[in-house]
Amino acid sequence: MSLPLFQMLFPMEEFFMKDLLYAITAGLVEDKSAIKIVEDAPDEEGVINFHLSVAPDDMGRVIGKQGRIAKALRTIMRAGAAKKDLKVAVTIE
Repeated sequence: MSLPLFQMLFPMEEFFMKDLLYAITAGLVEDKSAIKIVEDAPDEEGVINFHLSVAPDDMGRVIGKQGRIAKALRTIMRAGAAKKDLKVAVTIE
């Protein structure tokens, strides 16, 4: 039985949420060198906030029409975090 593609790309024991966010974002933008991700310490509710910034020209690619790409990005991050019993939020700046 083979592993799902997600687990092959991101083995859970070596899996970090910041790496997942970077991998997804790198596939969307043209200027990969401008990707910056800042991870905050967990707040009182245990939510880890990731601040994502990209080049101004790539901002529309990350947000998408009516915010659909941004919403999907946040959904994927929450699903990945749930596997590790974490809570995350993504802020696009």
